[in-house]
Amino acid sequence: MNSRYIIIMAGGRGERFWPKSRLARPKHLQPIVGDKTMLAQTVERVAALVPAENLLIITNTEQRAIILEDLPQLAPDQVIGEPVGRDTAAAVGLATVLVKAKNPDATYAILPADHVIHDGEGYRAVLERAFAAAEATGSLVTIGIKPNEPATGYGYIHVGETCSDVEGTPVYTVQRFVEKPDLETAQGYLESGEYFWNAGMFIWKASAIDQALKWYTPVLYAGLEQISDGLSGGESVESLMESVYPTLEKISVDFAIMEKASNVTMVESAFDWDDVGAWPAIERHYPKDETGNVSKGDVVFEQASRNIVLSEDGHLTAVIGVDDLIIVHTEDATLVCHKDKAQEIKGVVKQLGDHPEFKRLV
Repeated sequence: MNSRYIIIMAGGRGERFWPKSRLARPKHLQPIVGDKTMLAQTVERVAALVPAENLLIITNTEQRAIILEDLPQLAPDQVIGEPVGRDTAAAVGLATVLVKAKNPDATYAILPADHVIHDGEGYRAVLERAFAAAEATGSLVTIGIKPNEPATGYGYIHVGETCSDVEGTPVYTVQRFVEKPDLETAQGYLESGEYFWNAGMFIWKASAIDQALKWYTPVLYAGLEQISDGLSGGESVESLMESVYPTLEKISVDFAIMEKASNVTMVESAFDWDDVGAWPAIERHYPKDETGNVSKGDVVFEQASRNIVLSEDGHLTAVIGVDDLIIVHTEDATLVCHKDKAQEIKGVVKQLGDHPEFKRLV
C-alpha cells in the first residue's frame, strides 16, 4: 500500500456550470451535487486506498490556495499549482516525476476531480483491482464504464479479448480509443457490447508510464527530465514549475500515449458514474417534484414543469408558466437557459471574458 499513490487532476474551469462555476472557484470546488465540493468528495472516496501523504493534487496556481482551504488535511506540498495549463500529458508527466522521486517502484492512479460516484465502496474495490492489474501486468490500465445508453457526449474504449485475470477480475486488451460519436454510431457501440465509456481514469506503474512518455513524447520527456534533474539537484517544485513547466509541450495524454501504446488494458467498472458535464446532468442526482422540477435553495413553482432551479443566499426565485429551463441565481449573476442550449453556456462565458466590465464574472 505504501507503494501506491493517487493523483487528482483539479485544474478545469467548468464553464458549462456558470454562473456557479468561476475561474477562481470552478466546478470541482463547488457543491454541484451534495453538500461538499466535488473535489472534497473525490478525496474522501479514495482516502482509504493510500496513506494520507501519498495523495497529490495537481491544479493551477489560481486555485491552489482555495484547495488548501477546502482540504485542510493536506500539507501544502501535496497541492501543486501549474503556472499555465499544458494539457493532460504534461500533468501525467509531472505526476510521474513526483511519484518516481518518492518511490521509483510505485504505482499510481491519476483521476479526475469532478465526477459523481455514489457507490464509494464499489469504486474503491475497482481501483484496488486496477492497481493489482497494473502491478501484475505492467500495462497501462484504464477503467471503462459500461454504457447504459447511446451517449454522444463521451469518448469510448473499444475492447478486445480478456488478456489476463487479476484477483478474479478480467483484464481486457484495449483495441482503440474513439472520439465522441454521433447517435447512430453510439447506438452501434451500445449494441455490440464491446465499447465502454472513457472516464479518464488511469492506473499504471510509474516506470511503465515513464517509458511510454519517453517513447511517444520525446519533446515533452526532455522537459520532464529537466524537472526531474532539478529536483535531484535540490531545486524546489515551485521554482521548477515556474521556470520549466511553461515550456513543456501541450498535448493530451489520450492523443499522445493512450491512442498509440500497445500495452493498454481495461478493467470494467462496477460502480455508478456520472461526469455531470453540464447543468441538465444534476437532475439525475436530486429529487423531483410532481411535475419534474428540480430545485436547490428557496424556489417556488406555479404551472411549471421539468425545470432546474438553483437560488442562493436566501433569494426567492418564483418560476411560473415555463418548462425545461435552467435558472441559476447567484450573488452577482443570473442564468436563464433552455435545457437544450446548456452546451452554449461556454459561449456566454467567452463573451464575458471579452468585455472588461464583465471579466470579474468569469
